[in-house]
Amino acid sequence: MYDGIVIGGGPAGMFAAITAGRAGKRIALLERNDRLGKKLRITGKGRCNVTNNCTPQEALQNVPRNGRFLFSALDAFPPERVMAFFEDMGCPLKTERGNRVFPQSDSALSIQEALNRALEQAGVEVLTARAKEILTREGAVTGVLTDRGSFHAPRVILATGGCSYPATGSTGDGYEMARALGHAIVEPVGSLVPLETAGEDAPNMQGLSLRNVGVKLLDGKGKCVYRDFGELLFTHFGVSGPTVLSASAHMGKPGAYTLVLDLKPALEEGKLDSRLLRDLELYKNRSMVNALTDLLPRSMIPVILDRTGIPRELPANSLTRQQRRLLLEELKGFRLTVTGKRPVAEAIVTSGGVKTGEVDPKTMASKKVPGLYFAGEILDCDAYTGGFNLQIAWSTGYSAGRSI
Repeated sequence: MYDGIVIGGGPAGMFAAITAGRAGKRIALLERNDRLGKKLRITGKGRCNVTNNCTPQEALQNVPRNGRFLFSALDAFPPERVMAFFEDMGCPLKTERGNRVFPQSDSALSIQEALNRALEQAGVEVLTARAKEILTREGAVTGVLTDRGSFHAPRVILATGGCSYPATGSTGDGYEMARALGHAIVEPVGSLVPLETAGEDAPNMQGLSLRNVGVKLLDGKGKCVYRDFGELLFTHFGVSGPTVLSASAHMGKPGAYTLVLDLKPALEEGKLDSRLLRDLELYKNRSMVNALTDLLPRSMIPVILDRTGIPRELPANSLTRQQRRLLLEELKGFRLTVTGKRPVAEAIVTSGGVKTGEVDPKTMASKKVPGLYFAGEILDCDAYTGGFNLQIAWSTGYSAGRSI
Protein backbone atom coordinates (compact mmCIF):
# COMPACT_ATOMS: atom_id res chain seq x y z
CA MET A 1 0.00 0.00 0.00
CA TYR A 2 1.44 3.33 -1.11
CA ASP A 3 0.44 6.97 -0.81
CA GLY A 4 0.89 7.29 -4.56
CA ILE A 5 2.00 5.32 -7.60
CA VAL A 6 3.71 6.83 -10.63
CA ILE A 7 3.50 4.89 -13.89
CA GLY A 8 6.45 5.63 -16.16
CA GLY A 9 10.12 6.21 -15.37
CA GLY A 10 10.76 8.98 -17.86
CA PRO A 11 11.54 12.62 -16.98
CA ALA A 12 7.98 13.56 -15.94
CA GLY A 13 7.43 10.38 -13.95
CA MET A 14 10.75 10.56 -12.15
CA PHE A 15 10.21 14.19 -11.25
CA ALA A 16 6.67 13.58 -10.02
CA ALA A 17 7.93 10.74 -7.81
CA ILE A 18 10.81 12.86 -6.45
CA THR A 19 8.48 15.76 -5.65
CA ALA A 20 5.97 13.59 -3.80
CA GLY A 21 8.71 11.57 -2.07
CA ARG A 22 10.38 14.73 -0.79
CA ALA A 23 7.08 15.66 0.83
CA GLY A 24 7.29 12.49 2.93
CA LYS A 25 4.90 10.33 0.92
CA ARG A 26 5.52 6.65 0.26
CA ILE A 27 5.78 6.50 -3.52
CA ALA A 28 6.23 3.60 -5.94
CA LEU A 29 7.64 4.35 -9.39
CA LEU A 30 6.72 1.67 -11.94
CA GLU A 31 8.96 1.34 -15.01
CA ARG A 32 8.64 -1.41 -17.63
CA ASN A 33 12.31 -1.17 -18.72
CA ASP A 34 15.19 -2.52 -16.70
CA ARG A 35 16.42 1.03 -16.10
CA LEU A 36 14.94 4.50 -15.79
CA GLY A 37 15.20 7.32 -18.34
CA LYS A 38 15.87 5.20 -21.41
CA LYS A 39 14.57 7.90 -23.77
CA LEU A 40 16.16 10.68 -21.72
CA ARG A 41 19.59 9.16 -22.35
CA ILE A 42 19.31 9.67 -26.12
CA THR A 43 17.88 13.20 -26.14
CA GLY A 44 19.97 15.96 -27.66
CA LYS A 45 22.17 13.38 -29.42
CA GLY A 46 23.05 11.98 -26.02
CA ARG A 47 23.87 15.40 -24.54
CA CYS A 48 20.38 16.11 -23.10
CA ASN A 49 19.07 19.64 -23.66
CA VAL A 50 17.60 19.69 -20.16
CA THR A 51 15.73 23.03 -20.37
CA ASN A 52 15.92 26.51 -21.84
CA ASN A 53 17.36 29.39 -19.80
CA CYS A 54 14.38 31.68 -20.25
CA THR A 55 11.34 33.05 -18.43
CA PRO A 56 8.08 31.07 -18.15
CA GLN A 57 6.49 33.53 -20.57
CA GLU A 58 9.23 32.93 -23.15
CA ALA A 59 8.84 29.19 -22.70
CA LEU A 60 5.10 29.46 -23.37
CA GLN A 61 5.82 31.27 -26.64
CA ASN A 62 7.52 28.08 -27.78
CA VAL A 63 4.45 25.90 -27.16
CA PRO A 64 2.33 26.02 -30.34
CA ARG A 65 -0.69 24.17 -28.92
CA ASN A 66 -2.37 24.36 -25.51
CA GLY A 67 0.23 26.72 -24.09
CA ARG A 68 -2.34 28.34 -21.78
CA PHE A 69 -2.89 24.98 -20.09
CA LEU A 70 0.76 25.02 -18.98
CA PHE A 71 0.74 28.52 -17.49
CA SER A 72 0.30 27.44 -13.86
CA ALA A 73 2.75 24.54 -14.11
CA LEU A 74 5.50 26.67 -15.67
CA ASP A 75 4.89 29.43 -13.16
CA ALA A 76 5.17 26.97 -10.25
CA PHE A 77 8.31 25.28 -11.58
CA PRO A 78 10.04 27.50 -14.18
CA PRO A 79 13.36 26.88 -15.96
CA GLU A 80 15.39 28.60 -13.23
CA ARG A 81 14.11 26.07 -10.67
CA VAL A 82 14.91 23.18 -13.00
CA MET A 83 18.45 24.46 -13.34
CA ALA A 84 18.78 24.96 -9.58
CA PHE A 85 17.53 21.40 -8.96
CA PHE A 86 20.21 19.77 -11.11
CA GLU A 87 22.96 22.06 -9.83
CA ASP A 88 21.96 21.19 -6.25
CA MET A 89 22.03 17.48 -7.13
CA GLY A 90 25.66 17.76 -8.25
CA CYS A 91 25.14 18.20 -11.99
CA PRO A 92 26.67 21.51 -13.18
CA LEU A 93 25.03 23.02 -16.25
CA LYS A 94 25.95 25.38 -19.08
CA THR A 95 23.93 27.58 -21.44
CA GLU A 96 24.62 27.49 -25.17
CA ARG A 97 23.23 29.10 -28.32
CA GLY A 98 19.52 29.80 -28.18
CA ASN A 99 19.62 29.61 -24.36
CA ARG A 100 19.74 25.81 -24.58
CA VAL A 101 20.89 24.29 -21.29
CA PHE A 102 23.11 21.19 -21.19
CA PRO A 103 25.09 19.39 -18.50
CA GLN A 104 28.71 20.54 -18.47
CA SER A 105 29.71 16.94 -19.02
CA ASP A 106 27.87 16.94 -22.39
CA SER A 107 26.38 13.61 -21.31
CA ALA A 108 22.73 12.79 -20.63
CA LEU A 109 24.02 10.23 -18.15
CA SER A 110 24.88 13.10 -15.77
CA ILE A 111 21.23 14.17 -15.76
CA GLN A 112 20.05 10.61 -15.12
CA GLU A 113 22.53 10.14 -12.30
CA ALA A 114 21.29 13.33 -10.64
CA LEU A 115 17.71 12.06 -10.89
CA ASN A 116 18.73 8.67 -9.49
CA ARG A 117 20.32 10.38 -6.49
CA ALA A 118 17.20 12.47 -5.94
CA LEU A 119 14.93 9.42 -6.15
CA GLU A 120 17.03 7.57 -3.57
CA GLN A 121 17.14 10.56 -1.22
CA ALA A 122 13.36 10.99 -1.54
CA GLY A 123 12.81 7.34 -0.59
CA VAL A 124 11.03 6.44 -3.81
CA GLU A 125 10.67 2.69 -4.42
CA VAL A 126 11.55 1.95 -8.04
CA LEU A 127 9.87 -1.24 -9.28
CA THR A 128 10.36 -2.97 -12.62
CA ALA A 129 6.81 -3.71 -13.69
CA ARG A 130 4.56 -3.05 -16.69
CA ALA A 131 1.25 -1.42 -15.80
CA LYS A 132 -1.75 -3.03 -17.46
CA GLU A 133 -4.72 -1.28 -15.88
CA ILE A 134 -5.53 1.48 -13.39
CA LEU A 135 -7.79 -0.03 -10.73
CA THR A 136 -10.85 1.86 -9.49
CA ARG A 137 -13.69 1.36 -7.05
CA GLU A 138 -16.90 3.38 -7.34
CA GLY A 139 -15.18 5.57 -9.93
CA ALA A 140 -12.13 6.47 -7.82
CA VAL A 141 -8.55 5.22 -8.18
CA THR A 142 -7.45 2.37 -5.89
CA GLY A 143 -4.22 1.17 -7.49
CA VAL A 144 -2.52 -0.36 -10.51
CA LEU A 145 -2.63 -3.87 -11.97
CA THR A 146 0.75 -4.90 -13.42
CA ASP A 147 2.46 -7.97 -14.83
CA ARG A 148 3.79 -8.46 -11.28
CA GLY A 149 0.44 -8.26 -9.54
CA SER A 150 -1.48 -5.36 -7.99
CA PHE A 151 -0.10 -2.32 -6.18
CA HIS A 152 -2.50 -0.19 -4.17
CA ALA A 153 -2.71 3.57 -3.66
CA PRO A 154 -5.45 6.22 -3.60
CA ARG A 155 -3.54 8.33 -6.15
CA VAL A 156 -1.90 7.38 -9.44
CA ILE A 157 0.11 9.57 -11.82
CA LEU A 158 0.09 8.44 -15.44
CA ALA A 159 3.39 9.52 -17.03
CA THR A 160 3.97 6.92 -19.72
CA GLY A 161 5.01 9.34 -22.48
CA GLY A 162 3.65 9.36 -26.02
CA CYS A 163 4.28 6.88 -28.82
CA SER A 164 7.50 8.22 -30.31
CA TYR A 165 10.64 6.06 -30.08
CA PRO A 166 8.67 2.93 -29.06
CA ALA A 167 11.93 1.02 -28.50
CA THR A 168 12.39 3.12 -25.35
CA GLY A 169 9.05 1.97 -23.94
CA SER A 170 6.78 4.73 -25.24
CA THR A 171 4.30 2.47 -26.98
CA GLY A 172 1.07 4.33 -26.26
CA ASP A 173 -0.02 2.13 -23.32
CA GLY A 174 -0.92 5.20 -21.30
CA TYR A 175 -3.42 6.37 -23.91
CA GLU A 176 -5.31 3.10 -23.59
CA MET A 177 -5.33 3.24 -19.79
CA ALA A 178 -6.63 6.81 -19.88
CA ARG A 179 -9.21 5.98 -22.54
CA ALA A 180 -10.45 3.02 -20.49
CA LEU A 181 -11.25 5.47 -17.68
CA GLY A 182 -13.26 7.75 -19.94
CA HIS A 183 -10.64 10.26 -21.08
CA ALA A 184 -10.64 11.55 -24.65
CA ILE A 185 -7.38 11.12 -26.58
CA VAL A 186 -6.39 13.59 -29.28
CA GLU A 187 -5.00 11.42 -32.10
CA PRO A 188 -1.21 11.27 -31.66
CA VAL A 189 0.98 12.43 -34.55
CA GLY A 190 4.68 13.12 -34.81
CA SER A 191 6.01 16.51 -33.82
CA LEU A 192 9.67 17.43 -34.16
CA VAL A 193 9.96 14.81 -36.85
CA PRO A 194 11.99 14.50 -40.10
CA LEU A 195 10.23 15.37 -43.36
CA GLU A 196 9.83 13.44 -46.58
CA THR A 197 10.36 15.34 -49.83
CA ALA A 198 9.50 14.77 -53.47
CA GLY A 199 12.00 13.78 -56.12
CA GLU A 200 15.51 12.37 -55.94
CA ASP A 201 17.47 15.49 -55.04
CA ALA A 202 17.54 14.84 -51.29
CA PRO A 203 18.37 11.11 -51.67
CA ASN A 204 21.16 12.02 -54.11
CA MET A 205 22.73 14.10 -51.32
CA GLN A 206 22.07 11.51 -48.59
CA GLY A 207 24.38 12.02 -45.62
CA LEU A 208 25.25 15.63 -46.49
CA SER A 209 24.99 17.90 -43.44
CA LEU A 210 24.80 21.69 -43.79
CA ARG A 211 25.75 23.62 -40.66
CA ASN A 212 24.67 27.16 -41.56
CA VAL A 213 21.60 27.20 -43.75
CA GLY A 214 18.54 29.45 -43.82
CA VAL A 215 15.24 27.54 -43.73
CA LYS A 216 11.73 28.78 -44.52
CA LEU A 217 8.58 26.66 -44.40
CA LEU A 218 5.82 27.85 -46.73
CA ASP A 219 2.22 26.66 -46.59
CA GLY A 220 0.06 25.89 -49.62
CA LYS A 221 -0.69 29.60 -50.11
CA GLY A 222 2.97 30.53 -50.08
CA LYS A 223 2.81 32.07 -46.62
CA CYS A 224 5.92 31.65 -44.47
CA VAL A 225 4.85 29.80 -41.32
CA TYR A 226 8.34 29.20 -39.93
CA ARG A 227 11.82 30.62 -40.42
CA ASP A 228 15.07 29.32 -38.93
CA PHE A 229 18.84 29.19 -39.33
CA GLY A 230 21.15 26.34 -38.45
CA GLU A 231 21.79 22.68 -39.25
CA LEU A 232 20.08 20.50 -41.85
CA LEU A 233 20.72 16.91 -42.99
CA PHE A 234 19.76 15.31 -46.31
CA THR A 235 18.56 11.71 -46.03
CA HIS A 236 17.32 8.87 -48.22
CA PHE A 237 13.73 10.03 -47.67
CA GLY A 238 14.12 13.81 -47.47
CA VAL A 239 15.50 16.08 -44.78
CA SER A 240 16.20 16.06 -41.05
CA GLY A 241 18.25 18.06 -38.56
CA PRO A 242 17.33 20.68 -35.91
CA THR A 243 15.91 23.27 -38.32
CA VAL A 244 13.70 20.68 -40.03
CA LEU A 245 12.47 19.17 -36.76
CA SER A 246 11.40 22.61 -35.56
CA ALA A 247 9.73 23.36 -38.89
CA SER A 248 7.71 20.14 -38.68
CA ALA A 249 6.01 21.36 -35.50
CA HIS A 250 4.48 24.19 -37.55
CA MET A 251 2.77 21.82 -39.97
CA GLY A 252 -0.41 21.83 -37.93
CA LYS A 253 -2.92 21.44 -40.73
CA PRO A 254 -2.64 18.83 -43.50
CA GLY A 255 -1.80 20.38 -46.84
CA ALA A 256 0.96 21.31 -49.23
CA TYR A 257 4.17 22.63 -47.73
CA THR A 258 7.46 23.74 -49.28
CA LEU A 259 10.89 24.13 -47.71
CA VAL A 260 12.98 26.96 -49.13
CA LEU A 261 16.69 26.81 -48.27
CA ASP A 262 19.09 29.72 -48.41
CA LEU A 263 22.38 27.89 -48.93
CA LYS A 264 24.43 31.07 -48.42
CA PRO A 265 22.54 33.08 -45.80
CA ALA A 266 25.63 35.09 -44.78
CA LEU A 267 25.90 36.62 -48.28
CA GLU A 268 23.29 38.91 -49.73
CA GLU A 269 22.71 38.38 -53.44
CA GLY A 270 25.12 41.08 -54.70
CA LYS A 271 28.04 39.79 -52.62
CA LEU A 272 27.25 36.21 -53.56
CA ASP A 273 27.32 37.19 -57.25
CA SER A 274 30.74 38.77 -56.76
CA ARG A 275 31.96 35.62 -55.02
CA LEU A 276 30.60 33.50 -57.85
CA LEU A 277 32.30 35.65 -60.49
CA ARG A 278 35.60 35.36 -58.62
CA ASP A 279 35.36 31.56 -58.50
CA LEU A 280 34.40 31.37 -62.17
CA GLU A 281 37.44 33.46 -63.10
CA LEU A 282 39.73 31.43 -60.83
CA TYR A 283 38.57 28.14 -62.33
CA LYS A 284 37.71 29.40 -65.82
CA ASN A 285 39.33 26.43 -67.54
CA ARG A 286 37.46 23.86 -65.44
CA SER A 287 34.06 22.32 -66.09
CA MET A 288 31.21 23.74 -63.99
CA VAL A 289 30.99 20.57 -61.89
CA ASN A 290 34.58 21.24 -60.77
CA ALA A 291 34.45 25.05 -60.67
CA LEU A 292 32.05 25.29 -57.72
CA THR A 293 33.98 23.16 -55.23
CA ASP A 294 34.99 26.18 -53.13
CA LEU A 295 31.38 27.34 -52.93
CA LEU A 296 29.40 24.13 -52.39
CA PRO A 297 29.82 20.60 -51.01
CA ARG A 298 30.81 18.24 -53.81
CA SER A 299 27.67 16.07 -53.57
CA MET A 300 25.44 19.14 -53.96
CA ILE A 301 27.05 20.56 -57.10
CA PRO A 302 25.50 18.09 -59.62
CA VAL A 303 22.07 18.61 -58.02
CA ILE A 304 22.31 22.40 -58.29
CA LEU A 305 23.52 22.27 -61.89
CA ASP A 306 20.81 19.83 -62.95
CA ARG A 307 18.15 22.04 -61.36
CA THR A 308 19.32 25.06 -63.34
CA GLY A 309 19.78 23.16 -66.58
CA ILE A 310 23.49 24.05 -66.70
CA PRO A 311 25.49 21.21 -68.27
CA ARG A 312 27.90 19.69 -65.76
CA GLU A 313 30.78 19.67 -68.26
CA LEU A 314 30.23 23.24 -69.47
CA PRO A 315 33.50 25.21 -69.20
CA ALA A 316 33.26 27.82 -66.47
CA ASN A 317 34.33 30.57 -68.87
CA SER A 318 31.35 29.74 -71.10
CA LEU A 319 28.68 30.35 -68.45
CA THR A 320 26.23 33.02 -69.61
CA ARG A 321 24.89 35.85 -67.49
CA GLN A 322 21.42 34.25 -67.60
CA GLN A 323 22.83 30.91 -66.42
CA ARG A 324 24.70 32.66 -63.61
CA ARG A 325 21.43 34.31 -62.60
CA LEU A 326 19.69 30.92 -62.43
CA LEU A 327 22.56 29.65 -60.28
CA LEU A 328 22.22 32.57 -57.86
CA GLU A 329 18.46 32.03 -57.54
CA GLU A 330 19.00 28.37 -56.74
CA LEU A 331 21.65 29.12 -54.12
CA LYS A 332 19.39 31.62 -52.36
CA GLY A 333 16.12 29.70 -52.86
CA PHE A 334 16.64 25.92 -53.05
CA ARG A 335 13.07 24.58 -52.93
CA LEU A 336 11.94 21.14 -51.74
CA THR A 337 8.34 19.97 -51.91
CA VAL A 338 7.33 18.33 -48.62
CA THR A 339 5.25 15.21 -49.17
CA GLY A 340 4.71 14.39 -45.50
CA LYS A 341 6.16 13.69 -42.08
CA ARG A 342 8.04 10.55 -41.13
CA PRO A 343 6.11 8.06 -38.93
CA VAL A 344 5.34 9.08 -35.35
CA ALA A 345 7.70 6.34 -34.15
CA GLU A 346 10.59 8.45 -35.51
CA ALA A 347 9.40 11.68 -33.88
CA ILE A 348 11.27 13.22 -30.96
CA VAL A 349 7.97 14.05 -29.28
CA THR A 350 4.32 13.23 -29.82
CA SER A 351 1.69 15.83 -30.59
CA GLY A 352 -1.67 14.71 -29.23
CA GLY A 353 -2.62 12.72 -26.17
CA VAL A 354 -4.94 13.21 -23.19
CA LYS A 355 -7.25 16.15 -23.88
CA THR A 356 -6.14 19.05 -21.70
CA GLY A 357 -9.69 20.27 -21.14
CA GLU A 358 -10.24 17.16 -19.00
CA VAL A 359 -7.28 17.91 -16.71
CA ASP A 360 -6.93 20.54 -13.97
CA PRO A 361 -4.03 22.76 -15.13
CA LYS A 362 -2.94 23.62 -11.57
CA THR A 363 -2.84 20.10 -10.15
CA MET A 364 -2.70 17.88 -13.27
CA ALA A 365 -5.64 15.98 -11.74
CA SER A 366 -8.20 14.25 -13.89
CA LYS A 367 -11.57 16.01 -13.93
CA LYS A 368 -13.21 12.64 -14.55
CA VAL A 369 -11.55 10.19 -12.15
CA PRO A 370 -10.74 11.11 -8.52
CA GLY A 371 -7.17 10.15 -7.67
CA LEU A 372 -5.88 10.11 -11.26
CA TYR A 373 -3.19 12.57 -12.42
CA PHE A 374 -1.18 13.11 -15.61
CA ALA A 375 2.33 14.39 -16.35
CA GLY A 376 4.56 14.83 -19.38
CA GLU A 377 4.18 13.80 -22.99
CA ILE A 378 0.98 11.82 -22.44
CA LEU A 379 -0.78 15.20 -22.29
CA ASP A 380 -1.75 16.99 -25.50
CA CYS A 381 1.07 19.53 -25.17
CA ASP A 382 4.28 19.78 -27.14
CA ALA A 383 6.82 22.46 -27.92
CA TYR A 384 9.58 23.40 -30.33
CA THR A 385 13.18 22.27 -29.96
CA GLY A 386 15.44 24.00 -27.47
CA GLY A 387 14.75 22.21 -24.19
CA PHE A 388 11.09 23.23 -23.99
CA ASN A 389 9.63 19.72 -24.14
CA LEU A 390 11.74 18.55 -21.22
CA GLN A 391 10.72 21.72 -19.37
CA ILE A 392 7.08 20.66 -19.84
CA ALA A 393 7.96 17.27 -18.36
CA TRP A 394 9.66 18.76 -15.28
CA SER A 395 6.89 21.33 -14.67
CA THR A 396 3.92 18.99 -15.11
CA GLY A 397 5.73 16.29 -13.14
CA TYR A 398 6.31 18.75 -10.32
CA SER A 399 2.66 19.87 -10.32
CA ALA A 400 1.35 16.30 -10.25
CA GLY A 401 3.83 15.20 -7.59
CA ARG A 402 3.04 18.18 -5.41
CA SER A 403 -0.66 17.45 -5.76
CA ILE A 404 -0.43 13.90 -4.40
